[in-house]
This record gives sequence, C-alpha cells and structure tokens, in this order.
Amino acid sequence: MADTESLRQVVHSRAPLSTWLGIVLLFALFGVIVLVVIGPAPRGSDYEETRAKKRAELLKTSREEAEKALTTYGWIDKNKGVARIPIERAMELTVAELAQQKPAPAGPIATPEPQAQPAASPSPAQASPAPAGVARPGAAQPVASPSGQAPMTASSPAPTSPSPATQPSPIPPSPAPSNTP
Repeated sequence: MADTESLRQVVHSRAPLSTWLGIVLLFALFGVIVLVVIGPAPRGSDYEETRAKKRAELLKTSREEAEKALTTYGWIDKNKGVARIPIERAMELTVAELAQQKPAPAGPIATPEPQAQPAASPSPAQASPAPAGVARPGAAQPVASPSGQAPMTASSPAPTSPSPATQPSPIPPSPAPSNTP
C-alpha cells in the first residue's frame, strides 16, 4: 500500500520549473530552425508565371511558322516534286482553273416511290380540288422532268380524270448558273 501512495504522490506532484522551461525552450528552438530553413525561400510561387510565359512563346512560334507556311514558297518533298505556294496565289490559280471549266447541268431529281394507300380513305391529293397555281399541303407538287417536256409529280399519281382547272402549270427548268466570279 505504501507503493500506491508514493505513486499517487508522483502522479499528483507538480513538475519542477526546470521541466517547463525546457519544454518552452525546445519549442522556441524548433521555431528558430523552421525560420532559418523557410525564411529565405521566396514567398510567391512563380511556377504558374513561368508556365504561362512558355505557353505564350510556344503559341508565338507556332503562329510564326504557320504564317511562314501560308505566305512563302518552299519545298515539301523535293524528291517527289511537291512544293507549297502562298495561299493567295493558290486561290488565284484555283479561280482561274474553275473559270475555264464549263458548268455541268445537274442530274435528274430522284423521286420517291409511291406508297400503297388503303382503298377505304381517299388521299388528301384526291379529296378536294384546289384552284390552279395553289399548292395544297401534302399534295403532289409538279417537278420538271430531266428532258424539260412534261412535269412529273413528286408523290402519288394524279386522279384518273383530272379537270383542266386542277392540273398544275408546268414549271420551266431552271437556267444554268452564270459564270461570273
């Protein structure tokens, strides 16, 4: 029992002043070491500034190379005889080459196949006649034939007995585009 009381006295006894002073001096020493090591280091980080400068220089050099490639003559592959020319000159040559070619007429327009409709209900094109020159929604629209003689319809065939008032007027074929640049 004497041992437990002596342990209680040791546990409950206050630490001497020298122990507290040693702990404070240890923390102060640690602080001084940190200041010595970190103190002279620069406060701001110039890493991002350095990267930004490198990106700007890279962009500038790539733009200069692209400008040089677009505005000067040079060899791409001398053995094969492939060269580059300035883009302005290439556009002039292309316009001159296209101006010498005669425009070709467009091919015939492909019309969709007529769809089979049930016999019970009439189609909208057959249901009500409209005056000449007025287009009905969903109705067959005249399309010029490739030969330019008679119009063809773009959807289903016309009724078996059309009246002259319901027949659409033929659309003349469009003229060839002019050749002015």
